[in-house]
Amino acid sequence: MVQSFAGKRLEAVPETAEEVIISTRNVDVFYGDNHAIRNISLDIPKHRITSLIGPSGCGKSTFLRCLNRMNDTVESCRVSGEILLDGVDIYGKDVDEVLLRARVGMVFQKPNPFPKSVYDNVAYGPRIHGLAENKDELDEMVLTSLERAGLLDEVQNRLHSSGTSLSGGQQQRLCIARALAVRPDIILMDEPCSSLDPIATAKVEELIEELKTNYTIIIVTHSMQQAARISEKTAFFHMGQIVETGATEQLFTSPSDERTQGYITGRFG
Repeated sequence: MVQSFAGKRLEAVPETAEEVIISTRNVDVFYGDNHAIRNISLDIPKHRITSLIGPSGCGKSTFLRCLNRMNDTVESCRVSGEILLDGVDIYGKDVDEVLLRARVGMVFQKPNPFPKSVYDNVAYGPRIHGLAENKDELDEMVLTSLERAGLLDEVQNRLHSSGTSLSGGQQQRLCIARALAVRPDIILMDEPCSSLDPIATAKVEELIEELKTNYTIIIVTHSMQQAARISEKTAFFHMGQIVETGATEQLFTSPSDERTQGYITGRFG
C-alpha cells in the first residue's frame, strides 16, 4: 500500500523495469495570453533519471513545475490536460497541494537554504508535516537525510552552524537533503548544477545517480553532456512542445527528428 496525497490510499502497482509513476496527457500551460507549452504527453518511469533538454525558453521548467503544482503560485497561470501520479489526477479538487509537494520534492537552480542551522534546514519539513514523534526520531531523520545527500561527513560537526555558511555545492546538497527529509517518491531538479563549479557538479551528479535506487528523478538541464552522463530517458523540448523522447543513448546517437539533431550538434540552441 502507498499513501495518497488525495486523502485516500491506493494499492501499490507491482514494480516492473519500466513502471510509470507519472503520466501526462495533452498538457497545455498558459501565462495569461502566452501559450507556454502545448500538448505535452510524457510518461516518467519509476526509479529512473529522466532529463528534459532544449533551448532556453522552450518550456522545460514550466513543464517541471506542473508536476508538483508549483505553477499554482503564479496568478496568471492556467494548466489544462491530465497529469496522473500513480493514477491520481494531481489537479483534482480533492488533492492537497502541500502533501503533493512533500511527495514530489523540488530542488531549484540556485541553492536556497533557509537562514537557519544545517539541522533546522533538514528538520523543517518533518516538523511541519508532523513526521517525527519525538526528538530522537527527528534527529534520525535529519542525519539519515544528510547521509543520503552525501553531506553528513562534511557537516556532522557543523549541524548548528548556518546553512548559508556552507559552500555552494554543499548548500545544494543541503537542499537535496531537505527535500529527502519529507520522504518523497519523486525529486524534481531544475538546473541543479548551473551555479556550481565542476567539482561540486560531479559530486551532485554522483549523488543523483545514487538516489535513483530509491527515488524517481526528473532533471531539467541545459548541459547535454550532463543529460548523457546521468539520465536513462530524455525528452527534447522546442518552442513549447516535445519534439522527441526516448532512451538517452538512442536520442543522442540516432535522433529521429532533424530539430533534435540540430540541437545536439549545436546548429541551434
